[in-house]
Amino acid sequence: MIKGITLVREVASADAHESLGRLLLSLGFEQGKGWDDGTGRGTALLAPLGNLELVSGRAPAVPPILIEVFGLDAVHRAVHQWMLSNYRSEEIETLLSGPELTHWNSRLFTVKLSDGTSEGLTIGFWQSENPLHGKPAAIEGDLSAAGMRIAIVTARWNAVITDRLLQGSLDAILRSGGSRADVEIVRVPGAWEVPSAARTLAETKRFDAIITIGCLIRGETAHYEAIYNEVARGIGQSQQDTGIPHAFGVLTCETLEQALDRAGIKAGNKGFEAAVAAIEMVSIQRKIKASEDGK
Repeated sequence: MIKGITLVREVASADAHESLGRLLLSLGFEQGKGWDDGTGRGTALLAPLGNLELVSGRAPAVPPILIEVFGLDAVHRAVHQWMLSNYRSEEIETLLSGPELTHWNSRLFTVKLSDGTSEGLTIGFWQSENPLHGKPAAIEGDLSAAGMRIAIVTARWNAVITDRLLQGSLDAILRSGGSRADVEIVRVPGAWEVPSAARTLAETKRFDAIITIGCLIRGETAHYEAIYNEVARGIGQSQQDTGIPHAFGVLTCETLEQALDRAGIKAGNKGFEAAVAAIEMVSIQRKIKASEDGK
């Protein structure tokens, strides 16, 4: 039933009203619908999110107005620049604090602004130090391969590329705590044969994930498109039918140079990325199953 929250604050003078409004709008507030009835006027400053926090047992350790921001240091510089035009330098030192760490895993600075009243308007600007702050609660995978059984299907065709991708996958697994003894490598003639081997491995139910590796380089015929479409379809179908995560590490490139770049030269190693995706998907599956078992 609650739709929103509005904090109303009196500003004593028209000059302070204009000045504070310009400052807050310049920092990113959205201009809302104001009003003017001849006896007074209001300026609406809209933010994407509003909260009401109640405190008991002790006085609040923060100002009554808290504004959450991105780029706290840039906001601090903007406020300081604005104050240089409205206050004497010696006043700014006492009115504006520097960004400091709080006990609630954030950084905060406060500024006391003149609004025509004796007490003034004190605002706190803060930024969370938690990278997940503000994100919706979600099940996410961990990047720990400890105890995971992983199969890697790799094509021999274009081995100069696929061997690099294979090494990238092994590197990711070992760096993530996996064991070489828990990794089984299957080599097939080319990309066309990858889906069949992946399906056979998945159906054994001995593996938590399958990593598929291959390399297709465009030639002068439609051979490239025909093979790629069937390879992608076959790997996707195997994943859907068996429920075992399949990581897609089959490169489709115009030239050998592009393939080399994606195998570790310039654009990262897609074999490494495929292994990381496989590890995360296994972790997600385990968490989902655990949450279902716990109900």
